[in-house]
Amino acid sequence: MKPTRFLPLVLCLGALALSPSHADEGKASPIFTGKDLSGWKVPDGNDAKHWYTAADGELRIQSGPDKKGSILWTEKSYGNFVLTFDFKFGEGTVDTGVHIKNDKEQIQIGISGSLKRDMTGSPYIAGKGYPVEAEGVKELLKLDDWNSMKIRVTGKLYEVWLNGKQVLSYESESAIDEGPLGLQLHGGKDMAATFRDLRLAELK
Repeated sequence: MKPTRFLPLVLCLGALALSPSHADEGKASPIFTGKDLSGWKVPDGNDAKHWYTAADGELRIQSGPDKKGSILWTEKSYGNFVLTFDFKFGEGTVDTGVHIKNDKEQIQIGISGSLKRDMTGSPYIAGKGYPVEAEGVKELLKLDDWNSMKIRVTGKLYEVWLNGKQVLSYESESAIDEGPLGLQLHGGKDMAATFRDLRLAELK
């Protein structure tokens, strides 16, 4: 037996285990308890109990009777981070997403109200619309089952993975240094969507 034959493979696996992306995910902690909205700022008005509900490990967003828009914000602010979660489309025309540090920048999930087509994984930037479109989403997105998403934010760089494959790398000139994260419920829509296993690792 010649142990040296296996050395390159061992070194390769070791480098993979220590790579920044894998190390970052290993530090992730839950930001959703799975049973209530502790750690989140629940909006007032518009029958808020219909907007966001938590039970059995799932966070559900659903339009209220008046179909007004809203954002569920984290109480904590973040700088650089990796956010991972699962999501599933519900009834209606789903138009939601993750706001990145403010209400001006977002990673879209579902149908764009302006473009009238699915733009999941793409960045929406106030004043610019969708400057780029995520790639390969049509082949990856599951409309009737759970999807996984990873959003990595380092400085002005936004990176997105959908169901294990990277679909976006975009540098936002207007990105800010720190702020909370938000889950959007778009106004004027009759819609629902569900999230679970929201986990976040803060990066240096």
